Amino acid sequence: MGRPSLPEDASTPGEVHPPDYRDDLNPRFMAGQNYGVPDLYPEKSNWRKTACDFKDLHRRLQQYSDDELKRIPVMPEGSRLEQGAIYTDLASAEPREFTATGNMRAGPAHCYVPKNEVDYQLWNKLIGVGNPERLGQADEAGAG
Repeated sequence: MGRPSLPEDASTPGEVHPPDYRDDLNPRFMAGQNYGVPDLYPEKSNWRKTACDFKDLHRRLQQYSDDELKRIPVMPEGSRLEQGAIYTDLASAEPREFTATGNMRAGPAHCYVPKNEVDYQLWNKLIGVGNPERLGQADEAGAG
């Protein structure tokens, strides 16, 4: 003998109310639920500009090759800086590392570069590290 059939308006497993009455009985379904982390920094997915795209940066950073400049992402104007993340401002006369606070945004007078988006040797070069080993320029012949 087969299973008895369910009426068409019956709810399916995982649903509490039949479809016709669902909105009336639970008008704010999932309200207050927190499933996963929202994308707090959607501007990161829209990054298309690098230091190579800014004429003033291209002129100021003449010691960098075009390939290096293309590997340095610059935060879009108006985007939020991630709280606790490390950045440098290439618009500064002497770029240095700083830790962002939650209220910081990229403005027109800044060229913020996030440390976690740049390889460590290029980052060290950006912030003025002079040690050849930290820049990937150490003489390997003298190591052995």
